[in-house]
Amino acid sequence: MALYNFKKITVVPTAKDFIDITLSKTQRKTPTVVHKHYQIHRIRHFYMRKVKFTQQNYHDRLTQILTDFPKLDDIHPFYADLMNVLYDKDHYKLALGQINIAKNLIDNVAKDYVRLMKYGDSLYRCKQLKRAALGRMCTILKRQKSSLEYLEQVRQHLSRLPSIDPNTRTLLLCGYPNVGKSSFINKVTRADVDVQPYAFTTKSLFVGHMDYRYLRWQVVDTPGILDHPLEERNTIEMQAITALAHLRAAVLYVMDVSEQCGHTLQEQLELFNNIRPLFANKPLIVVANKCDVKKIDELSEEDQKIFADLTTDGISVIETSTLTEEGVIQVKNEACDRLLANRVETKMKGKKVHDVLNRLHLAMPGKRDEKERPPFIPEGALMRRKAMEVDAPKRKTERDLEVELGDDYILDLQKYWDLMNEDEKNDKIPEVWEGHNIADYIDPDIMKKLEDLEKEEELKERAGEYDSDDESEDEEMQEIRVLAKQIKEKKQLLVMASKEKDVHGPRMPRTATKVERKKLEKQMSGLGLDMDDKDDSHYAQQARRSRSVTLKRKRETSAPPTSKTRSQSASRPPRDKSGLRDPKMAKKAKKMMKNSQKDMNRLGKKGEADRHVFDLKPKHLLAGKRKSGTNDRR
Repeated sequence: MALYNFKKITVVPTAKDFIDITLSKTQRKTPTVVHKHYQIHRIRHFYMRKVKFTQQNYHDRLTQILTDFPKLDDIHPFYADLMNVLYDKDHYKLALGQINIAKNLIDNVAKDYVRLMKYGDSLYRCKQLKRAALGRMCTILKRQKSSLEYLEQVRQHLSRLPSIDPNTRTLLLCGYPNVGKSSFINKVTRADVDVQPYAFTTKSLFVGHMDYRYLRWQVVDTPGILDHPLEERNTIEMQAITALAHLRAAVLYVMDVSEQCGHTLQEQLELFNNIRPLFANKPLIVVANKCDVKKIDELSEEDQKIFADLTTDGISVIETSTLTEEGVIQVKNEACDRLLANRVETKMKGKKVHDVLNRLHLAMPGKRDEKERPPFIPEGALMRRKAMEVDAPKRKTERDLEVELGDDYILDLQKYWDLMNEDEKNDKIPEVWEGHNIADYIDPDIMKKLEDLEKEEELKERAGEYDSDDESEDEEMQEIRVLAKQIKEKKQLLVMASKEKDVHGPRMPRTATKVERKKLEKQMSGLGLDMDDKDDSHYAQQARRSRSVTLKRKRETSAPPTSKTRSQSASRPPRDKSGLRDPKMAKKAKKMMKNSQKDMNRLGKKGEADRHVFDLKPKHLLAGKRKSGTNDRR
């Protein structure tokens, strides 16, 4: 039976997108212009090609959808029942059937219109037939809007389903909600299932993987099941029932001994007996979880009898705690071992095993006779071994120590180091110190060099090389020192004088504004001062001086020219006005100049990374397709 990879199903577009994609492809991939000199047979072929191309596109895409989606009769019964629970088998088959019918209808429409087009006697007839054919195809597909939307939702949900291999080694967890199934799978696998203190946290199947005996195992966490008839179970519970019914797995029925899940042990036992037919021919282990809260020994006699009866029936009962991890590994190991034994036993019962066993022969060596044949060692080897023996006690090797100490043995190679000081054997030696590799600075002769250096220094001290003598300076050196001291003091005096000296003088504040002469005279007159004939006063002279600096001198009127050449040079007009009769002509010339400069201005703003449209009106988009009254380019 085929195992589908549901994640590789192609996206199912909506009906509108389907039509747009197909018609756009037809427009792009087929010729678009009928020329005047075309014969009628060529015109027929032109439009036939469009109809056939559209039909082929629809056919290929719809076939791809039908091929990608799994057929419920071809896949494993586990996946078939799971899809029936999640998506309703009838609705699913109906949607795929509608798509198949639409594909056949489109093929028939194209075939009929191609036949009619053979008898088209004009361009107009052929074109109308082409429009009718494409229109009918699109109408057929528009009617499949709901089916396409449903299939896209199914595809999205299928791609999110966990990849469960129904034939591989599997451990299946089941039981009431909130008994610790998700916590168990988180402990034994690399899965990360959400764990919360309320019921039905797990709403779908979750898969984790682990290794045991160099084999790959999958652990399936199912949603919680409640004890009521099969017809009343909801979609979440039916996923667990489907997995129990179809997966060849070791079943771990998890029970909450502490009853913190909200269900008594008697209720959990009733659910166990209710779904027990689903455990047939499968290894079964009852996991008594939450033993850190309450152990089986601490239960009442009636509750202890429940587990005693299960043990009597040959069902293993193991106490676990996912909080302290007590018993978790024991459950995993026992479940895996029992499932492996069960799989081997099942294969031995099958018919295929006889064909294999007939081709195998296992040779077992048997005793030839009763004669003893001890190992032979030559005499020379024995003598050599005796000669090598000494009376001194044999030194214990690391292997001997490891066997003797067992788990307490620790390999310590530093005890064999040969150091001057035995206490330094276990000192930690840094590899890098202050950014330097210590190995680069290790010198085996460092102590000898240090002793030589100390002797040399001692001899120099005895010779008086380091003795300082202040009187050894001559008179010239003393004069230089006095002069340097005087220069230093003079420099300090100069620095202090420059700090006290104000070289900038008074400064005008930035907020001060210039006062005009008229305003100043008016204010002073108002205060009672006589401000007549003040042209020679200081403020009037300052105002004249500042104006002469800031303002340009007015051009004096020149005398009339005496010669023709002088008059021409003096009255030469600007370049942009020379040769122009009147303002109208000047305006026209200015406009022409701006127009001629436009391209240069545009190129001046353009950079090498700017988008450039080579053709503002491409012919294939604007010629030959649009007619009066429509904007549809198709």
